[in-house]
Amino acid sequence: MAVTAADVNKLRQKTGAGMMDCKKALEEANGDFELAIELLRKKGAKIAANRQDRDAKEGLVLAKVSEDAKRAVLVVVNCETDFVAKNEEFQQFANTIAQIALDNAPTSIDTLKSQPFNSDITISDKLLEQMGKIGEKIDVSYFESVSAATVVGYNHPGNRLACIVGFSKTVAADVAKDVAMQVASMNPVSIDKDDVDPKILERELEIARETTRQEGKPENMIEKIALGKLNKFYAECTLLNQEFIKDGKLNIRQYLEQVDKELKVTAFKRFSLM
Repeated sequence: MAVTAADVNKLRQKTGAGMMDCKKALEEANGDFELAIELLRKKGAKIAANRQDRDAKEGLVLAKVSEDAKRAVLVVVNCETDFVAKNEEFQQFANTIAQIALDNAPTSIDTLKSQPFNSDITISDKLLEQMGKIGEKIDVSYFESVSAATVVGYNHPGNRLACIVGFSKTVAADVAKDVAMQVASMNPVSIDKDDVDPKILERELEIARETTRQEGKPENMIEKIALGKLNKFYAECTLLNQEFIKDGKLNIRQYLEQVDKELKVTAFKRFSLM
């Protein structure tokens, strides 16, 4: 059957695919609208399979916070090129996924991808559809959430870096932003000393042992000196012990204590494409 311009436009509006791709899909489907949609998705799946070995290192990092400021999500939607990442339609697509993550509270990337993107397609299918349209590998590569008495999100200009931070109680917006910007800027590995991943701690200890040996220290003193060197690591890499970027006379723990001695950071998540 003949494919009309109205049919092509309708398919284009529904899928976002290019005009010629829509026309070809409708012709192949003999005018069957749903089959044409399926063909466009299969095109995306084929592109995905062909580009499995490609790196999708560009994209958007998005932090979104609920209206009551008690829950936030951090979502990364990747593509292959900066050109696509800066495309307004791709940005809208990524923001929609992040909003779905905030609204539906999925527990993992897989459950996020299984969420409805709209009334008749899941995020997973929409990713395939977008790959068919754009011709690049596109994926949701990272998803985390934080729930707390107060949560703040920070999106660095350009959306290549973002973070979310949870607090134990209500906190002034400027204080919450200060801490979020500290996390974004200084990339701490944990909130405090006791929270450091044991694997990271052992790695730092091994580095300290080796540098101490290279300094010619006695073997029986190496472990003690290495443990002492961890204090520098804690000061540089754990949030509460880091020097406050806005006031070098304070660390973050001291800054929070000045605001409210009972105020605690309960969690943070950070991701960067930089």
